Amino acid sequence: MAGEITETGELYSSYVGLVYMFNLIVGTGALTMPKAFATAGWLVSLVLLVFLGFMSFMTTTFVIEAMAAANAQLRWKRMENLKEEEDDDSSTASDSDVLIRDNYEQAEKRPILSVQKRGSPNPFEITDRVEMGQMASMFFNKVGVNLFYFCIIVYLYGDLAIYAAAVPFSLMQVTCSAAGNDSCGVEADTKYNDTDRCWGPLRRVDAYRIYLAIFTLLLGPFTFFDVQKTKYLQILTSLMRWIAFAVMIVLALVRIGHGQGEGHPPLADFSGVRNLFGVCVYSFMCQHSLPSLITPVSSKRHLTRLVFLDYLLILAFYGLLSFTAIFCFRGDSLMDMYTLNFARCDVVRLAAVRFFLGLFPVFTISTNFPIIAVTLRNNWKTLFHREGGTYPWVVDRVVFPTITLVPPVLVAFCTHDLESLVGITGAYAGTGIQYVIPAFLVYHCRRDIQLAFGCGVSNKHRSPFRHTFWVGFVLLWAFSCFIFVTANIVLSETKL
Repeated sequence: MAGEITETGELYSSYVGLVYMFNLIVGTGALTMPKAFATAGWLVSLVLLVFLGFMSFMTTTFVIEAMAAANAQLRWKRMENLKEEEDDDSSTASDSDVLIRDNYEQAEKRPILSVQKRGSPNPFEITDRVEMGQMASMFFNKVGVNLFYFCIIVYLYGDLAIYAAAVPFSLMQVTCSAAGNDSCGVEADTKYNDTDRCWGPLRRVDAYRIYLAIFTLLLGPFTFFDVQKTKYLQILTSLMRWIAFAVMIVLALVRIGHGQGEGHPPLADFSGVRNLFGVCVYSFMCQHSLPSLITPVSSKRHLTRLVFLDYLLILAFYGLLSFTAIFCFRGDSLMDMYTLNFARCDVVRLAAVRFFLGLFPVFTISTNFPIIAVTLRNNWKTLFHREGGTYPWVVDRVVFPTITLVPPVLVAFCTHDLESLVGITGAYAGTGIQYVIPAFLVYHCRRDIQLAFGCGVSNKHRSPFRHTFWVGFVLLWAFSCFIFVTANIVLSETKL
């Protein structure tokens, strides 16, 4: 996401790409969704989840169309450069120079496809991995590019704050419970405050901050270096994720089947819509990583259908996870991190399963934190980069990593309210990345392609939502969401 054309990587089939996309979308946001469902009511939650899934699918097709347009522009620029080199080599006299120049000017005035050789590859084939930052620089002006990076940076800060809070919070819940606060003899209804004791004189909030300090000391230094996710690490974290999700769904279904379900969620409670909206937007986030997912797919013939199938499967999974949760547990007993509901002895008797589910976010999030931090640091560098300039060593190796690491850790130090962190990140920065940026990208790329290629040319990866109405609808929806969430926050704070 640092805004450059990168290597495509090893090719894989379209169905492998479908699995990768599923794994990318279903992440930390899914663990906060059950509580958001219980707070907003099951009917409102279901309707909003389906609608936001549809909106995310639409903007995903916008990004794919913009990727194809960017590839077409890059392909034409290469052809142009090659033609200029050939013209330079073949020019031997002034008369021939004039002739070549005249021919070139005539070619420039014709639509691009008219000067391509018959039988050449489709110019809209997605073969180069053009990251969103590069697409922004191709289709936006300077102000638009800066706003794009600002939005990405705010979103990544939110991501890091969620990760920095989730790991210490999970460790606090599990270890303080193991120390006796939530033993098998304690009622499941018992509620704890941050000021309650954890170990001896230490309060729960003290334990949380100790874990946050350890987390920062262990993973923070990676921000100062380059980190890349290995294939085997990705396989391991994905395997752990799906084991955890499957175990939670099965355990919830078993409790409901045995008549032990405690949940009686309301039909609708509009006071919880604000957080639900942010959680759902965050949980459907994938647009910023589409270039690295879509480009290596070997056959892109039915790409839109596969993406649609992916969204259907994700909707079904989110519905299954959330509905089993809200009917298994009472709404007021659902934790911000759903896995922690299974750390109770009255829910899971087997200690190994309790600790696995309770510590599951620790393992998966800890592997992602350095990668997100390095991505954010690189985006800071790209935002301030000037053509031909280099950064001093102190700025490059100290200042940028420091401004990357300190703000999210400070936010995590002040709060561990994961539902609010996810909700605010999704409602603001998530709205920009998932709605505003794709809408403007597809609008500008369509205009540029029409000017360069002529009106009769069609992008083979054009979105099914090709009418300009849909672009306007997405932008109107994003603006409405921004106003609604902001007004809701202001009114809530006023009541307090």
